[in-house]
Amino acid sequence: MTAAIICNGEFPRKPFPRYLIAAADIVICCDGALRAYLRAMPSVFGGRERLPDAVVGDMDSLSPALREQFSNRIVHYEEQDYNDQTKAVRYLLDRWPQVSEIHILGATGKRTDHTIGNVSLLMEYGRLFPQVRDKVLDMVSDNETMFPLWDTATLSVGIGRKVSVFSPDNTLKIKSAGLEYSTENVIFDNWWKATLNKAVTDEITLEFSHPSMALVCLD
Repeated sequence: MTAAIICNGEFPRKPFPRYLIAAADIVICCDGALRAYLRAMPSVFGGRERLPDAVVGDMDSLSPALREQFSNRIVHYEEQDYNDQTKAVRYLLDRWPQVSEIHILGATGKRTDHTIGNVSLLMEYGRLFPQVRDKVLDMVSDNETMFPLWDTATLSVGIGRKVSVFSPDNTLKIKSAGLEYSTENVIFDNWWKATLNKAVTDEITLEFSHPSMALVCLD
């Protein structure tokens, strides 16, 4: 079972992220993303109506008319400890624990502060929701695919693929194989430290010195 979570950033225009939405068994919109989703729905689903299964958030970005129209699909979280993307992930995991793939779309663009927050939260979900460690979890836009890692992994990326690695853990060492520039001596004390790399083999390996959290960005 696959799920697409639509956030209130730039709605994707390219075929692959739109395919992930069209193919999803479950579609959840963050409240502010509902309008963009409804506008794009005819083109994404080939003219077919496919309403979201839930509209999740604090409802501060949803008009009274849409609140009334979708009242049977609204999941209202009043608390402000987490953003709407995180509330949507939480609701998805509570309502459909059997989901195997979670694709987050529309999470970047528009506001830089929202983009940074949404992207960094991908790594946090392994701590907040340990069950996601056994699922496919990524954030896909027109420009890149991002996903978290919590331990050593071998990834099929393709020769020539642009690869960036981020981590908030400055005690973490990541030994790499298959990248043009080794990450072995990188100290992760700022976000730029292991960016703008490139795969020189079809598969790359990122070997963690200890279980932690990191984010991989593929362009």
